[in-house]
Amino acid sequence: MRVIASTDEARRFSDEARRAGKIVGFVPTMGFLHEGHLSLVRASRRECGTTIVSIFVNPAQFAPDEDFDDYPRNFERDAKLLEAEGVDAIFAPKREEFYAEGFQTYVTVEDITRPLEGASRPTHFRGVTTVVAMLFNATRPDRAYFGGKDAQQAATISRMAADLKTGVDIVVMPIVRESDGLAMSSRNTYLSPEERNDALAISRALREAKAEIEAGERDAGNILARMRETIERSERANVDYVAAVERETFESVDTFRAGGRYYLLVACRVGKTRLIDNEPISIPG
Repeated sequence: MRVIASTDEARRFSDEARRAGKIVGFVPTMGFLHEGHLSLVRASRRECGTTIVSIFVNPAQFAPDEDFDDYPRNFERDAKLLEAEGVDAIFAPKREEFYAEGFQTYVTVEDITRPLEGASRPTHFRGVTTVVAMLFNATRPDRAYFGGKDAQQAATISRMAADLKTGVDIVVMPIVRESDGLAMSSRNTYLSPEERNDALAISRALREAKAEIEAGERDAGNILARMRETIERSERANVDYVAAVERETFESVDTFRAGGRYYLLVACRVGKTRLIDNEPISIPG
């Protein structure tokens, strides 16, 4: 497994793989890997001849009051995990290469980024789409793999990749959960035992809401009110938002209609830790 630090070397590595007739798969991460990340790696390994994983904690997607400095990092541990999975290369660019002095160019996706995470974290998506565009330019993948937990982010990147004609096939994989239902996240390590117990209300609210919809409830307002009530019964949980949206546009909906495809979305602070989760909903036609 090669460890690559420069954009030029990453391009050469990818171009050599493609000349050898291999499909290049790419998994972008911020490191401190968990089973959710590794599920993306395994999908790439199954479907592609060469797999590149990036490890880069992207400063542009953190607001000044967020946890960039405290975000968990352990490159040695991550490298051992990726080598065990058979990854061909790690791309770990330096901050000064990606954001050199005088950097002033950003990639912005418009409508889909405005609500929800975009409203709560106004600079977040601009930072995400910019760094992903740079990573695509460096690694030149055929396919890129993203986790379904960050549903709005995955939809934003899919739109960016299509609009900018990147030629990259965006593959969004299902959420990977802990045995107790908590969606896997590097930030779960911030939670105390008591906070982690309270955080389980998020996935419980989503499961209960899905069951209600499957039983015939079609009023989104009723569903969201009960989700909020379930979560806020937990002592340390404070809801940022609960939402029901169209899966493609992320526009809010009032009613779940026959044949519709939706997301139920939650963002919540448990103690000082901000967690997100979602549940895809499909209504029979």
